[in-house]
Amino acid sequence: MTVEIRVAEGDDVLRALAPIGHYFGSAGPLAAERWQNVTSVLPEGRTLAALEGDVIVGGAGAFGFDLTIPGGPVPAAGVTVVGVLPTHRRRGVMRELMRAQLDAVHERGEPLAVLWASEGGIYGRFGYGLASLTGDVDIQRAHAAYARPLEWSGEARLVPLDEALGPLQAVYDRVAAETPGMFSRSREWWRARLLVDPEWRRFGGGEKACTVLEVDGRPEAYALYRVNFGFEDGVSAGVTHVIEAVGASPAATAAVWRFLLDVDWMDRVKASLLPLDHPLLLLVEDVPRLGFRVGDGVWVRLVDVGAALAARSYAAEGDLVLAVGDGFCPWNDARFTLDGSKTTAPADLRLDVDALGSAFLGGFTVGQLARAGRVKELTAGAVERADALFRTERAPWTPEIF
Repeated sequence: MTVEIRVAEGDDVLRALAPIGHYFGSAGPLAAERWQNVTSVLPEGRTLAALEGDVIVGGAGAFGFDLTIPGGPVPAAGVTVVGVLPTHRRRGVMRELMRAQLDAVHERGEPLAVLWASEGGIYGRFGYGLASLTGDVDIQRAHAAYARPLEWSGEARLVPLDEALGPLQAVYDRVAAETPGMFSRSREWWRARLLVDPEWRRFGGGEKACTVLEVDGRPEAYALYRVNFGFEDGVSAGVTHVIEAVGASPAATAAVWRFLLDVDWMDRVKASLLPLDHPLLLLVEDVPRLGFRVGDGVWVRLVDVGAALAARSYAAEGDLVLAVGDGFCPWNDARFTLDGSKTTAPADLRLDVDALGSAFLGGFTVGQLARAGRVKELTAGAVERADALFRTERAPWTPEIF
């Protein structure tokens, strides 16, 4: 089989989404409408199509982000809509797509690529490392009391989606600037993905609602959620489904979650994609009632190891020499100091690029990776020093699957 990888243009962009759409059931007549939240914000020239003759059998896209890492934002490729038709699996199509995409990301000068994996076993062989974990909660309102009284002097107001862009972006940008794993959202992104509510995306739930919490007229927190009404045997069985809740301060975060946990007529509150250090774990009185369940988060690929290390800040003084193995992007297969320079000095640690991706945002420590056999200590004490250097104050958080 001969497969050609080329940039999709015009109508071929939607055709390149058909392979992944096959698995999501969105490859038919309604595909154009249902992929609008992707196609309207995919930059031109960043969708790849794999063709066998005239037939597109695979595709992959990449958004252009500024991703927050320890130290500030860096350009990153937000990899998305990667798929190969089941008729062409196990023929190397995915590998060719990843080859072309990572080469293009490298040429663009983006030091990182980041993605959500529908199947976690796929991307390690292309140098991606699991870089964060997320938490889901499912709590009954009756067991959602806080351990301490809430101190909050602000006000909450319901905001129509078509008026929500300003206050939501103001809060989000403040939090994203200091939280590893969060990425920049353009106005177009907000309008296409967060502030729309087509019926087919409700999955039988209620309309998307928006509440903004303010102090002296300044937005400090917001929540996007659905109130899914229901009664069983005369008793409320409704669920408040939290899509995204963000607070710009600890007090605002506590207040917006108190609002969500107190919505009348609801029996339960459910949320997903929360960071592992979410304040709810210490706010609520009866922690086991949260039903906090851990799942995988984003995967990070250091496309340019030197540039990525140079862009990152470190929590302690000192340096390390990292012997990085990278069989898929050979320009990274070298020894690096933390300022991003290549060196011939003896290495302190040896690790593959996927393990470095796992540690890069602070989601996993070097010590954890070493205990899992993913990092080899070559100089005594190097793992401990690496943990001090790569330590972060916040767990990485990416609140949206893209």
